[in-house]
Amino acid sequence: MKKMMTALRSGHAPTLFAAFFYFDVSFMIWVLVGALGVYISADFGLSPGEKGLIVSIPFLGGAFFRILVGLLVDRFGPRRIGIFTLLIALVPLAWGGWGATSFAEVIALGFLLGISGASFAVALPLASRCYPVEHQGVAMGIAGAGNSGTTVSVMVAPLLADLFGWHTVFRWALVPALIALFVLAYFAEDHEDYDCDPEPISGRTLFKALRSPELWMFCAFYSVTFGGFVGLASFLGLFLNDAYNIPPATAGGVTALAVFAGSFVRPIGGYIADRVGGLRLLIGIYIAVALFFSTVALATAWIAPALVCIILGMLTLGLGNGAVFQEVPNRFPGKIGVVSGAIGAAGGLGGFFLPVLLGNLRAWTDSFASGFFLFVAAALCCGVLAFLQQMRASASLPTFAHTRIPATYPAATDGRIQMKVIFGG
Repeated sequence: MKKMMTALRSGHAPTLFAAFFYFDVSFMIWVLVGALGVYISADFGLSPGEKGLIVSIPFLGGAFFRILVGLLVDRFGPRRIGIFTLLIALVPLAWGGWGATSFAEVIALGFLLGISGASFAVALPLASRCYPVEHQGVAMGIAGAGNSGTTVSVMVAPLLADLFGWHTVFRWALVPALIALFVLAYFAEDHEDYDCDPEPISGRTLFKALRSPELWMFCAFYSVTFGGFVGLASFLGLFLNDAYNIPPATAGGVTALAVFAGSFVRPIGGYIADRVGGLRLLIGIYIAVALFFSTVALATAWIAPALVCIILGMLTLGLGNGAVFQEVPNRFPGKIGVVSGAIGAAGGLGGFFLPVLLGNLRAWTDSFASGFFLFVAAALCCGVLAFLQQMRASASLPTFAHTRIPATYPAATDGRIQMKVIFGG
């Protein structure tokens, strides 16, 4: 505890608190449409495919805004861009509270809510730049804990919607958003003294990174782990209600438990990967994901094993998120910023496609099983890729810069860099 207090006093604690609170509220806003999906779909009489679309649109918006916000942060600083993103987020919240009377409007406001999904590109630089190198691991861990806002949204929003209606939930969401705006404007400061990112995101470095086949492989890895995690976090309420007739509020509680489990183990996944190797851990993770969600697909008449496997599957996906980013400094030394932005965007796209896939296949086949089996197939493909890459790692690996490095790169043991990427969005 004494070391923790020393670490907190070494930088600007108010800025760190502002980064955490901003990140927490932003993630809460990002998944709000998914948390209210049962109520919105009931109001508009949506088909299964349309249900999948409305809950996934914010992730498409998040993928679009992530790299753009990263570029703006490097140009204007995280505090100003954070204030800007919160001001934009107020628009779809107000739209959902006093408008949103059609399916098309919900799609449009959901895409705008994607700006909140880009919050990691603000919160993490804001935290890292206000602390010295030796304490940035603690700072990034505290700021990254803000993804717990997802749990708050999926647990609280259905309860409030039961009592007051889903439009009112959007209105009330303006309150934490305005508080976060005040906290960021009043407490946060832009600090450049401790900025350790050797190459911030830019259009040129992004284009250069996209020419790397290895980067595309890690984008595929993250589209399954993080994309599966956030996509299911948003869609589980609808799935549990449609497949098992679980009341929305109860489904929200189950979803919150699964999301909390996956969020909590993310840093643990990075910790384990640092000891056994990220690729080795990913091979096991993708096999476990395939087993758990195959059971979910088959257990259409047995709710108990399905719920257990959903929670274990979300926990495993959370471990995978940490494992993927443990490998980033190994493979792309000196390119962490630009590579993290590209991989994060791929995760957002994965979160968009999974609910769309589940919803449309439910409409075409009258079952969610085929959608889950396709997700399982994607996980197994990633497992094969990880295995092949691990075979190559037994000798040496080409890096982003086309040099050769050992399979275990020293940067993986650098707590500052590791924590920075493990807790990313």
